Amino acid sequence: MSTPHSTTTPRSAPVARTTPTVEQQRVLDRIELQRERLRARRVARAQAHAHALAEQAGGPSGGADASLALRAAGFAREHPLAVAAMAGVALVAGPRRLIRWAGIVLPMVMRLRR
Repeated sequence: MSTPHSTTTPRSAPVARTTPTVEQQRVLDRIELQRERLRARRVARAQAHAHALAEQAGGPSGGADASLALRAAGFAREHPLAVAAMAGVALVAGPRRLIRWAGIVLPMVMRLRR
């Protein structure tokens, strides 16, 4: 017959805490330093991400009160392929058409700014 304790996993006796050797302590200190560096890196990355989000939301590159030049520079930085495509179209169209289109589009843009 089996006893009730034989079917369960045996419980080990509490392990006495020993002080680590000098070599073990060095390893533990290195581990702790690495953990602190990782924590600091995570905090710095989170702060940089929060700062980037705050700048994007109301920063100088896209705010409603920013100048047209700043908004254009922000658009160019965020959408380089679109700017390259527009430059290609401008080269193909030629200067006369660009001046004619600017005469039509510029008043529309100025009305939208109000």
